[in-house]
Amino acid sequence: MPRSVLRVGTRGSALALAQAETIRKAVSNVITHRSFELVPVTTTGDTIEGELPPLGGKGLFVSDIQEALASGKIDLAVHSAKDLPAKGTDGVVLAAIPKREDPRDALVTRTGAGLNSLQPGTTVGTSSMRRRTQLLALQRGLVPTPIRGNVDTRLRKLSDGEVQALVVALAGLKRLNRADRVAEILPISIMLPAPGQGALAVECRANDKMMRGALAQLDDPIARAAFDAERSFMLSLGGDCNLPLGALAEADAERVRIRGLVGTLDGKRVVQDQVEGDDPEKTGLELADRLRAMGAEEIIASARA
Repeated sequence: MPRSVLRVGTRGSALALAQAETIRKAVSNVITHRSFELVPVTTTGDTIEGELPPLGGKGLFVSDIQEALASGKIDLAVHSAKDLPAKGTDGVVLAAIPKREDPRDALVTRTGAGLNSLQPGTTVGTSSMRRRTQLLALQRGLVPTPIRGNVDTRLRKLSDGEVQALVVALAGLKRLNRADRVAEILPISIMLPAPGQGALAVECRANDKMMRGALAQLDDPIARAAFDAERSFMLSLGGDCNLPLGALAEADAERVRIRGLVGTLDGKRVVQDQVEGDDPEKTGLELADRLRAMGAEEIIASARA
């Protein structure tokens, strides 16, 4: 017998719960005869204290939730789209990419100083290879410094003086009502986001026709096209968002334009290009081919070494 309360699974962090709550409200407006509850799921990634493994590390935040969905413990799952692993879980489908939040990164500083005011030697908290590469490519003497934890933990470490600045996703700050902490929104010309950054991915069981139909109403075609282009680019290069790889696609009803880059961890070599086309996945693949011709695969291999 179907349960009366449908369960929305997500990670237990404040950001994940805030994201899932937006989906809970939206889907409850479609399936009005049932109620919904949030179910925090502790993932393998949440239990790792040190650095995530460079290959597939972000998938550690998703696979346990997907397994809970496939087994029927939850009825839909909400993820940060950038965390989706290359390989999905049998019996689970990506049912919706809702309208995307701002995908850019933001600089947060204790004093509110912007990027141009940071002095050489300034420690900038980030554990992202992508952000590290692009910060060093600026050649301003900034010192990327590993930092783990959720958004509030990172903000606390900044306030405690462990680092002098942070680079974090603007979308996360906005969803947690922390946008007042932003010192500067970093332009994509100097800080290209991770594939899928700012987007949510909502999954359900493949055989759940009611849920698939409801979530289809939350799917945004523009956000989906951009996600498909960015993801095909990333997967073609054998990467994930835990590698020094960035991409951002912009789409309309007919065309998609995607910009991407890959760089060495010291920031001394960055290859980048952009492509426009009418098929999101093919356009992402074309961009990957262009960067591959510039040595992108060798750069990624060096990051994994």
